[in-house]
Amino acid sequence: MLSSLRTPPPRRAGLKRLPGGVRAALVTLLAGAAGALAFPPLCLVPVLALVFPVLLRRVDAARTWRGAFGYGFVFGLGLHTAGLYWLTNAILIRAADFWWLVPVAAPGCALILAPFAAVPAAVCRLVPAGPRRAVLFAGLWTLADMGRVFLFTGFPWNPLGSAWEWPGRAGQVMIQPAAWIGVDGLTLLTVLMATLVPYGRRTRLALAAMMMVWGAAGTLRLAIVRPREVPMPAVALVQGNISEETKIARDDPLGIFHTYLDLTAEGTARARQLGRPDVVFAWPETAFPYVLDREPAAQAMIARAGGGATGLIGTLRIGPGEDWHNAIEAIDAGGTVRAHYDKSTLVPFGEYNPALLPFHVVPGGGFVPGHGVTTWHLPGAGAVGPLICYEVIFSGRVVDRRDRPDWLVNVTNDAWYGDSAGPRQHLASVRMRAVEEGMPIARAANTGISAVYGPTGREIARLGWGRRGTLVAALPAPLPPTVFALAGRSIPLGMALAACALALVRPRKRQSARLSQ
Repeated sequence: MLSSLRTPPPRRAGLKRLPGGVRAALVTLLAGAAGALAFPPLCLVPVLALVFPVLLRRVDAARTWRGAFGYGFVFGLGLHTAGLYWLTNAILIRAADFWWLVPVAAPGCALILAPFAAVPAAVCRLVPAGPRRAVLFAGLWTLADMGRVFLFTGFPWNPLGSAWEWPGRAGQVMIQPAAWIGVDGLTLLTVLMATLVPYGRRTRLALAAMMMVWGAAGTLRLAIVRPREVPMPAVALVQGNISEETKIARDDPLGIFHTYLDLTAEGTARARQLGRPDVVFAWPETAFPYVLDREPAAQAMIARAGGGATGLIGTLRIGPGEDWHNAIEAIDAGGTVRAHYDKSTLVPFGEYNPALLPFHVVPGGGFVPGHGVTTWHLPGAGAVGPLICYEVIFSGRVVDRRDRPDWLVNVTNDAWYGDSAGPRQHLASVRMRAVEEGMPIARAANTGISAVYGPTGREIARLGWGRRGTLVAALPAPLPPTVFALAGRSIPLGMALAACALALVRPRKRQSARLSQ
């Protein structure tokens, strides 16, 4: 009798207990999250060769394009939630007002970005599974990634081409092709290699050869580029390390001001020892705690601290119509404001309230954007292009093409995001823009990381996170305009369209040798 009793099947554990579709979606979500390990500062590029095949297998197995869209969506949701986890830190600073946003800040942003992964996953099913589909997917992914500049005021954060920004010489070599094809071109090559890895030994050998050519091209470029003969100043980048809570509370604005004055005097004195005839000092985004052009006494104090150097000061500015601007103002040796630049690309939800939002996150009406990038021609500073905060993440949109500067200054305040991946991902954008445009960039950040990069992406100097001080460096001369600087994003756009066209063209059927014999 006992032998006739059937033993119940063992209970499945873990993911195996979930329905097949849910299990597949969860695995794809986790694969996307793992893909974020390839973003700076970790830059674990090989991870992409593991996670993208997971997504394409799910796309191949989907019964309809809608299923493929869903898998692409959850992959993008995982990728961007993990890649933007640090957004939560900004909400925590104002948790008393927006506590309910704490658990949804990063996932909410990822929900907006996920369709940029879902559309390529759905549309690539126009061709059969296999290498052609992988090539089409890579082209579509790049086109979608480039389209992120049209999302609100744009959010092209963490393009996969930035995965090659390893520290030191190795990363410098690998990002050199950005001078020809931009970071979007690097994204295309990166996704192409990651998706083609599973397709046989010959394909993998071809990809290995491609990597060797890539590295050789970067090494060769570093060996042959020659800078222009342009006089360049020394810079003193002031890093006040003022916490965002202190800035918001406004308990001691005068103390903040004197901190910056003291650091400026010390930093410009060291900068003069570098032997350059001109010295420029820069304060981070909104470092001046008042409205600078309405404070002539403060302007004079800043000039005295600079000791004859030109100052580039992050400040708030009130326009003629009483509109508020996030600005940089240039002060000469006599304490006169000679130029101002209003930030033209504002951060959605941070500096203005998108119209679709039913509530206000930004106090008041937010900032009013400026008129676009410009070039200042300042005595003692040369031709310099000012950029504020995340304006530096926009590939191909950081300089005035009609009046190219010799160097760029980027002032920012990354204190909102804490000691996380966020400030380091932001810094990676600075390095990439230096290579794309072939010009040095000086970055002054409130809490760090302040840095100077040469025109080939070599790090000249750095002042780390959470330190108070002044970073001093002699700026190297710019290179002649790069191919990317001349043609812009039309190059990666053409590459992505060519990849799509190549994949969509049906290969001719081979004539069977057996039939002809």
